[in-house]
Amino acid sequence: MKRKGLVLVHTGEGKGKTTAAIGLAVRAWGDGFRILILQFIKGSWKYGELSALKALAEIDGRIEIRPTGIGFTRNASSEEMAVHREKARTALQEALTEMTSGQWDMIILDEINYALNFGLLEEQEVLELLSQKPTELHLVLTGRHALPAIIDCADLVTEMRLIKHPFQKGIRAQKGIEF
Repeated sequence: MKRKGLVLVHTGEGKGKTTAAIGLAVRAWGDGFRILILQFIKGSWKYGELSALKALAEIDGRIEIRPTGIGFTRNASSEEMAVHREKARTALQEALTEMTSGQWDMIILDEINYALNFGLLEEQEVLELLSQKPTELHLVLTGRHALPAIIDCADLVTEMRLIKHPFQKGIRAQKGIEF
């Protein structure tokens, strides 16, 4: 039976969008899929999912994660924002190249919704990318504030809703939980 590739979106104010996408990646890897994760914002930080996915990749090379960004955009100068935009556009081009390579069964565009929301990418650029998705490829987009046009293109949209977060009590991000 031929696979019907889906477009999945994880969005919303709550925590867990990247975590859910990585959970899908691990499930797909367990079923023999080849998975690529392109992270549009994360770059220089070291966090748990990098170590875990690197360990899986060493088993058979069917999963790869590529942090392509340079980190948070908050309080970035105009020069720094120009670099963020350049990195995001390069990642978008890399996504198109990899999507059409036939090498992957699933590609996760982690934080691409943030890249749109922060003005690093244009809506039309991402819609054009979606229009070129091969039929059998699963494509996952994460990040808050998914645009209505992106939601319209999706087959599955999950919204993570914030109900309570430790930060509200002044508890800083915890290794192994937030990163």
